[in-house]
Amino acid sequence: MIFEYFDTINGLILDMDGVLWNDHQPFGDLPGIFKRIEELDLKVILATNNASRTVEEYHQKLKGFGVNLEDWQVINSAQSAGIFLSEEYQNGCNVYVVGSSSLKRTLEAYGMRIVHEDEADVQAVVASIDFGLSYEKLKHASLLIRSGCEFIGTNPDATYPTPEGLLPGSGTIVGALEIASGKKAKIMGKPEPLMYEIALKRLALKPEETLAIGDRLETDIAGAQAAGMHTALVLTGVSTLAQARDFSPQPEVIVQELTDLIFEK
Repeated sequence: MIFEYFDTINGLILDMDGVLWNDHQPFGDLPGIFKRIEELDLKVILATNNASRTVEEYHQKLKGFGVNLEDWQVINSAQSAGIFLSEEYQNGCNVYVVGSSSLKRTLEAYGMRIVHEDEADVQAVVASIDFGLSYEKLKHASLLIRSGCEFIGTNPDATYPTPEGLLPGSGTIVGALEIASGKKAKIMGKPEPLMYEIALKRLALKPEETLAIGDRLETDIAGAQAAGMHTALVLTGVSTLAQARDFSPQPEVIVQELTDLIFEK
């Protein structure tokens, strides 16, 4: 259980894909897991790099698994992008999006205006996973970036876990645009600090009293380590035990699945 490994943990930051579920398949008894977290008097927030859903859609998915959380307890890289842009462009800006309709709705909620290929007045390009990706979208986005538009990537995850296996993720698309434009994207999700900073602020906790739990070493774990948080890797998602043993610094705890960390063995 958590307190077998850590003495001073007061809050958890949980990834979702690969930690709580694989698509529509939950890992363990999710209502029981969250009930146990509450019994342990731990604050909890979910923070995912996946920008393909709105926060509201994540709440609906959680409810489908029997888990009810408050609005502030879910954050994703789409929301991080919206927060970043709303602080940089306080009156909003025109954004060309390579990504899902949910990403567009999230950015609009933060005052951004979504533009189409035939519009020239654009301040930023936001790229993420796009299940309707086309060459025309990549072409238009790369030309905008080359013309001087700010280039934002929601997250660098090259893949994401599904029942079929690991499929191309947001990082694949962001990487293609980086190659095409010759410019590096500003990343909003893990391992960059913004999303973890937002999560810590919402939890009202210091990094050293917070445990980040993830399934991907180069984003979940590396980002948490850089932020000064404790780390635990679960093996239900992307990273393997062999990869974890070669990773430096290693996660403090490696468990097969979240249940092994939450409940007494």
